[in-house]
Amino acid sequence: MESLKEAKLITAILPKGTSLDVVDKLMHEKLLTTANFNYARGMGKLTPAKYRGVGEQSEKEMLTVVVEESQADDIFEYIFDIAEINRPHGGFIYMQRLLQSTEYTLPETVRDED
Repeated sequence: MESLKEAKLITAILPKGTSLDVVDKLMHEKLLTTANFNYARGMGKLTPAKYRGVGEQSEKEMLTVVVEESQADDIFEYIFDIAEINRPHGGFIYMQRLLQSTEYTLPETVRDED
């Protein structure tokens, strides 16, 4: 496997139920296989003080995508648009440079082991 020479990590913190659709679109429309998401709990900066108790946190999804630096701005904008981050409580997104990354490829065929 070759290392990607210039790669960036895009991270988006999104409302629960958003990431699966974004990952599906990244895979089918942008042909990316480097997206992943997991769950977290938290609250937004604008959450009123009366709702800031431990039991009042809301579930979030953390979407991460590793992309080549040459396509990073395009993918960043694409995720921003399809995840509707520009709407109130839509989440936020940021990008950072990676020191090293290994390209992930799927095998062309899978052999049956009998």
